[in-house]
Parts: sequence; structure tokens; C-alpha cells
Amino acid sequence: MTAEVVVPVPPDVAFAVSQTTGATRYRWDPFVHEQHFLDGAPAPGKGVRTATTSRHRLRMVSEYVSWAPGSHVGMRMTAGPWFFEVFAGSWRFTPAGDGGTRAVWRYVFRCRPRWAAPLVERVGEVVLGRDIRRRIAGFAAGCADPVVLAAVQRP
Repeated sequence: MTAEVVVPVPPDVAFAVSQTTGATRYRWDPFVHEQHFLDGAPAPGKGVRTATTSRHRLRMVSEYVSWAPGSHVGMRMTAGPWFFEVFAGSWRFTPAGDGGTRAVWRYVFRCRPRWAAPLVERVGEVVLGRDIRRRIAGFAAGCADPVVLAAVQRP
């Protein structure tokens, strides 16, 4: 599933907003209830793992599998809800007109048990589809929020 939006900031700023943490992240991201880095990592980057609790109170450990500031980021679940066999996401940022950025977010998932997957995955598409649309709308709001922008533009 995919969601996209054009935001009025350049790709490096849009990318930085997407990677905020703590109170700044919670300010714009309606999906994340709580999130922190694991293994002593101080910041996101390829190979870094995070623990996330969603607003649904589901917990997931994910790992950054790609990291290109200003361009794209990709993550995959390494541990999480039993019904996900696979869960991964990618966020891409490309220049748009007038100095803005086109952000495209994609989620890919597969459920288990396989015999129930057709039904469970249809339900997942509805629930995750709603979540990804709400989440990218929150991201767009964050890209226009002076508090969030100040946090990502600090030296």
C-alpha cells in the first residue's frame, strides 16, 4: 500500500522531519505511541534497530535496511505482532515544484497463518491503509509546524 503527499519544504528538511524522535515525533506522528533506539544507538541509520509501540499498543522491533538522508529510508520488522510474517516500509523523498518535496510512503506486509492470510490481509489493508494515510497527513502537518521545523533545523 502507498500514500503520498507534496510538502512545502526541500527534501533534506522533509527527510529530517520524518526521522524526528521523542516529543517532536509524537507531535506529528499519530501512529507512534512510543519509540526508542535499541542497542545504545544515538540516532537512526542503516543497521540501527528501534522499538516502537503503535497507537494500537502493538509492539514491533524494526531495523533500518536503507538510509540515504534527503532521499529515502527503508525498514523491516525483525520482531513484532505474531500475525505479521513480514512487515516492511520505505519512505522516498523527491524534489517537487516550488522547492517542495514529494513524499511517497510504502508498506508491504504478509500475514500468518497462511490459511487465514487472504482474510487477515484484506483487513490489514483497510486498517494499515487508514493508518498510512493518517500518518502521512500528520507528516505533512509536521512539515508546516514551526516547532517541528525548528527542531530539525537546529545546528
